[in-house]
Amino acid sequence: MGRRNRNVNKFAQRKRDRKEQEKSRQENPAPDTRKHYEDIVRENAAFEEYYKVQKVCPEDQWDDFMKSIKENLPTAFRITGSKCEADALLKIVTSEYFSEILNMKLKVEGKDEEEEIKPINLPWYPGGLAWQLRLSRTDIRRNEALYRLHNFLVAETAAGGVSRQEAVSMIPPVVLQVEPHHKVLDMCAAPGSKTAQLIEFLHSEEDKTPTGFVMANDVDNSRCYMLVHQAKRLNSPCIVITNHDSAVMPSLVVTDEQNPELTKPLKFDRILCDVPCSGDATLRKNPDIWLKWSTGNGNNLHGIQYRILRRGCELLSIGGRLVYSTCSFNPVENEAVIHRLLQEVGDTVQLVDVSGSLPGLKFHKGMTHWRPASKDMVFYDKYEDVPEKWQTVVRPQMFPPKSEDLDKYHLDRCIRILPHHQDTGGFFVAVFEKSAPLPWEKDQPKAEATGPEEEKEKKEPPKKKRRMGGYREDPFVFFSGDTEDVFPSIKEFYDLNEEFDPTCLLTRCHVGKKKNIYLVSPTVKDVVQKNENNIKIINTGVKTFVRCDNKNMTCPFRLSQEGLQSISRHIGKKRRLNILKEDLILVLQNDNPSNPPDVKLFSEHTQNLVKDFATGSCVLEYKDRESNLELTLVGWRGVHSLRAYTATPDTVHYLRLLGADYSKYDVNKFKKASELTETGTDAAAGAETEATSENDLNGVETSQTNNEDKIDCT
Repeated sequence: MGRRNRNVNKFAQRKRDRKEQEKSRQENPAPDTRKHYEDIVRENAAFEEYYKVQKVCPEDQWDDFMKSIKENLPTAFRITGSKCEADALLKIVTSEYFSEILNMKLKVEGKDEEEEIKPINLPWYPGGLAWQLRLSRTDIRRNEALYRLHNFLVAETAAGGVSRQEAVSMIPPVVLQVEPHHKVLDMCAAPGSKTAQLIEFLHSEEDKTPTGFVMANDVDNSRCYMLVHQAKRLNSPCIVITNHDSAVMPSLVVTDEQNPELTKPLKFDRILCDVPCSGDATLRKNPDIWLKWSTGNGNNLHGIQYRILRRGCELLSIGGRLVYSTCSFNPVENEAVIHRLLQEVGDTVQLVDVSGSLPGLKFHKGMTHWRPASKDMVFYDKYEDVPEKWQTVVRPQMFPPKSEDLDKYHLDRCIRILPHHQDTGGFFVAVFEKSAPLPWEKDQPKAEATGPEEEKEKKEPPKKKRRMGGYREDPFVFFSGDTEDVFPSIKEFYDLNEEFDPTCLLTRCHVGKKKNIYLVSPTVKDVVQKNENNIKIINTGVKTFVRCDNKNMTCPFRLSQEGLQSISRHIGKKRRLNILKEDLILVLQNDNPSNPPDVKLFSEHTQNLVKDFATGSCVLEYKDRESNLELTLVGWRGVHSLRAYTATPDTVHYLRLLGADYSKYDVNKFKKASELTETGTDAAAGAETEATSENDLNGVETSQTNNEDKIDCT
């Protein structure tokens, strides 16, 4: 009897119950009920009823809207990289790959008749670098006639020359109008396609390092590593990847330029809020949404979307620009969130009309009237009509503005893109500009002195801390300067000029041998040093030097291709080789590290250059005076040889730009192995980074792990 009446620790009991449930799940796993995309019936009566009532498109366009949303999504991509490389790659794409398929007719999935394939240039994307094909990813993978195009997209994506991304997903970074001096925050960044665009715009001036930076944040620790993967392809010293709940993003500080001994709050010039959403505008790419769509999806996300947007406005500098975007049709996730914010901020933040910066884009203006609905598909015109049992789901902030207040909010300045407009996915974009401090923001805090031991923390009311998961990150250990133990040998060997700041170099360990050395911009260094105790920093810096202990080397570090563009301007002439085109092709085609090309195979010009050239890592340069194509590669001068130190995707990329033969990499996967020619042994054994395989790439693209948190439309 005594045992029966004892006090039971409820929390401990819950923990035991969870363990038992987990154990039973492992012993009797639930059957996999997922359907193949081709087997999914693309219909949902509630979806059709809801959006007909909301009038998301004119009645005479409804049939076109529904027909389009049930078809597979076309492939879209954009060309990236330096201007000269992007121009060269664009010529190759249009002259080689597009000319092959212009008059081609193919049987595409879901269609009875063969269709003509016509590449479409997206007129609103800067530089004409973005393209769309009337082919789904599946069509490209499964048609033998398109194997060369498929190989091109896979190889160039791995090399960073191409980014595969849904067309409408490219719009938010375009209207954000990022410039090299801007401090940019991407609040919900993973998997990183839009982040990559932001970095590309930040580096629009190629001859110098940007004074701004991009902070890419995501609440999901595992998805942060997808951001790291994207950042590695872009080789920027101006990106910081953080892991935090963006709705409660901490206040960060930077050094006050007027008084370096003090700090000031960090405010961002540009902020992207691509918030978690129901994702029903991605039905063409994610057909499984047809099976689980309900009105509750949007209602449940309204609150977190608003909180992220509100926090973004707080972190925005006066005169700064913020873009709010979703891949949802639902006005409760779109205009209702915008209206709710504008009601609170008054005249301090305004919606901006950016239609003029998107020439050729078809869209509808933002909605000014909508009807929130409960899960039982009952629609309401005002909150007072909502039954008590639904009042925690359908909130008063979800309702549209009164007709007499419409002119106050300018919701028609929002942009709604529907699938039938230009054969794309759906998307919603709203652009804000901040003209004054928000009503609840106090006067700008005075700059605070920072002691050498620790930063003074702002006195704020205590908040419930979110428990962040994931791995414990290695520290960011910056060089102390010229006196750092390994730096004098690096500086002397590579003849680094006096402009180079060694304090911007960092390693990820306090003790032991320095294995990899990374480079960040001065601005990023300041952000990391002042805030690494306030926010979890996952990654920053670009790999610049790699330890390479070799008895023939006076410097134990070789250059890394990833960081070469950032440090190249600081390397002196004694470690640079300006070689001819045929010599560059020779080192790239002979990429077997166990059998590098002998110096005797090179032109007399290059042989004379390397005659008295010290062994070790070096810079290989090539400039085409006719096309202005400039290539800079990491090389290695051996005792009797000269080779390139590039990964396989980079090797293919450079050979393609030079118009050289790369056929040994361009394999037709539809042919049997016996039909293929010998392609040599392990060509990439010495490459410093692994090439992304086709399966890896497709895994990133088709990952469904984000459905619970955020449906991405990249």
